[in-house]
Amino acid sequence: MSRGRLRTKQRPHQEISGKGHDMTTPAGSKRTPGQPGATVKTQTVTGAARKARTGSSPAVSVRWLDIPQKHDYPAAASYLSLLAGPSKIRVLVSALKSAPVAHYKAKDILRAAGLPLLPEGDVHVAKDLAQIHAGNPLSPCLMIRGKIRNCQQAQIADGYHRVCASYYTDEDTDIPVKIVKL
Repeated sequence: MSRGRLRTKQRPHQEISGKGHDMTTPAGSKRTPGQPGATVKTQTVTGAARKARTGSSPAVSVRWLDIPQKHDYPAAASYLSLLAGPSKIRVLVSALKSAPVAHYKAKDILRAAGLPLLPEGDVHVAKDLAQIHAGNPLSPCLMIRGKIRNCQQAQIADGYHRVCASYYTDEDTDIPVKIVKL
């Protein structure tokens, strides 16, 4: 700021006359719980959020395949190659192939992995949303379980975009997941 300008103080978390707006949060954004000062862009109201605000149900539900597609395993191996060596990747992919399918909510998967919700306009998210709206089933996700004791977050080895697309449809959708420990 230049000299001579009037400086005003803004206190973090100061609210405007009880309307719930945070003066330090830019318009169109909301504060992320548990992360002081962090903000996330407000997304279009869809799925569970629409149901909560308007009372109407989501327009479409997400359909899932019973098991992951064959090409999902090499995609998971490719991602995991950034985190581990070839022998560990072979063990993890083999474990993923034989792991049972569990179900988790989209919002919980994103939180456990520490990943942001990708925008609806992301090319891959938009492609998966189109698949959902066309009634085509999506492939289950492949994950590596985190270790709370070591502060290691879970890893979505394959299916991040599918999780985000599912979240936009309904954040409480049960997503089939094959998950193994590291």
